[in-house]
Amino acid sequence: MEINYSELVSIKHVNIQRIDGTKISELLDTLSIEEPLEIRISYGTDKERIQKNISVTMRTPGNDIELAIGFLFTEGIITSFEDIKEAYPIKMNCLSQKQNIVQIDLKENFSPNLMQTDRNFYTTSSCGVCGKSSIQSIKTVSPFGNLVRPKVKIEASVFYHLPKKLRMAQSDFASTGGLHASGLFTTKGDLILLSEDVGRHNALDKLIGQSLMNKSLPLNEHILLLSGRASFELIQKAAMAGISIIASIGAPSSLAVELAQEFNITLLGFLKEDRLNIYSASDQTVIVTP
Repeated sequence: MEINYSELVSIKHVNIQRIDGTKISELLDTLSIEEPLEIRISYGTDKERIQKNISVTMRTPGNDIELAIGFLFTEGIITSFEDIKEAYPIKMNCLSQKQNIVQIDLKENFSPNLMQTDRNFYTTSSCGVCGKSSIQSIKTVSPFGNLVRPKVKIEASVFYHLPKKLRMAQSDFASTGGLHASGLFTTKGDLILLSEDVGRHNALDKLIGQSLMNKSLPLNEHILLLSGRASFELIQKAAMAGISIIASIGAPSSLAVELAQEFNITLLGFLKEDRLNIYSASDQTVIVTP
C-alpha cells in the first residue's frame, strides 16, 4: 500500500497587494490549498462487489490514504486496519481532478457498518458534523470503550510546552498560517506524530489513520493536542482511537465537554505557556503542579 505523494502539493503562491498605512506594495503570498476529496469503498463477496461513495470532504492534499482510512475508522464504518484489502488513489483523465478520489477496497465478506453514514454527501473543512441528521447518529461506540487505562500523573508544565513544540513542527503552517494541526505526544511531552490540514477533523483523521496503519491503536497512553478549538466531533474521533487526554489551544464547546465526561476523557482548553483550564477530569489522569 505504498503511496506516492510527490504530486500532492499542499501550498501555492499567489500575487497580492498589501496596504500598510498609506503604502501599497506588490508581493508573493503563500496559501494553503483546499481541494475536495471523495472517499469510495467497495465491499461484498469476491464475485459480487458493491461500490459506494461515502463522503466528499474539503481537505489539504497530502496523506489522503491516511485521511480516508482514519475517516472510515472514526465513523465506525470499519473496526480495524485488517478490514482493508487495498487502498489507493484513483487517477482521473481530467487534470483538475488530480488525485482527488481515494478508493478503499474492503476484504471479501466483511460487512461495513454503514448506519453511521447518514450525512450529507458534502462536508466542509471546518465542520464534518454539519451533514449529520442528528447528534445521536454520530455518538459512535468506541471499540476501546472498556479499555483499562493506566493511571498517570502529569506535571502541568508538560502541557505548557506543547503548543510551542507543535508550532515548531508545523512546516506548512509556518508558510501559510492557515492550517490546523493534531499532534500526538507522550506523557513526557515528546512529539510522536503530527498531521496538518485546512480542516480540524481532517488533521485528526490523518493522525488516527496513520496510527491505525501502524497498528499503534489504542492511543490511551498519549496526549492529543489540537491547534484550535475542541469540537464535539474531534472528541468523538479521539474516543474512537482510545485517546484519554486531550488538550486544545482554543476553547471547547459545551457538547465536547459533555462527551469528554461521558467517555471519561481528560479535556483541557485555552492551553497557554503558563496556564490551562480543566473542563473534564478523568479519574485515570492527575495533573500536578510544583
